[in-house]
Order: sequence, then structure tokens, then C-alpha cells
Amino acid sequence: QVQLVESGGGLVQPGGSLRLSCAASGNIFSIYHMGWYRQAPGKQRDLVATISNTGLANYSDSVKGRCTISRDDAKNTAYLQMNSLKPEDTAVYYCWRYQRPYDYWGQGTQVTVSS
Repeated sequence: QVQLVESGGGLVQPGGSLRLSCAASGNIFSIYHMGWYRQAPGKQRDLVATISNTGLANYSDSVKGRCTISRDDAKNTAYLQMNSLKPEDTAVYYCWRYQRPYDYWGQGTQVTVSS
């Protein structure tokens, strides 16, 4: 079993920045993928960004150019740096980790972009 704990969410004004963190613990494998998804009220959970075992990053079109995903393998932690935040970025952000053959999810952290 793997536990994921997100942190870094909160309230930010439009144009501001936030850095989300996701720390993994438990039965950690050295080969894994991690990423972030988000879910706004009344909407489905959508991909934000993922980073592969080799460090290859993938972004949704809605955040491309504004967000950067990274990982620190020594700390078993993934990060999502979000800049130029917009009200439409408001959602619960979930950390995701895949290590064969299972997917794991964090409990979510709220990001609210509002003036």
C-alpha cells in the first residue's frame, strides 16, 4: 500500500502562484509515474500534468505554459508549480501515483483562485 499526502493548496488571487507537493510513503517502488488531476464542482476529474519514471512531463492544454511538474526521487515527492492562476483553475487537486500494477490517489487539496 502507498499513501499520498498533498499540501500547498489554498486561496490565491488571479495571477498568483501556488506550489503543490505530494509526498509518498509506504510500499514505495523505485519505478513509478506521478501526476496531478483536478476536479471542479459538478465536473469530472481531469488531467493536469504527469511525469514519467524517466522525467518526461505531460501537461493538459489548459495549464501548458503556466505549470511545471517535477519530482524528487530521494524524497518520494512530486511538485506542481502553478503560475498565472485563473479563476477557472479553482478545483480540488489530487495527486496520483502509478507503480505497477496499481494506481494510488491522495485525498485532495483545495485550490481557490478568487479576488
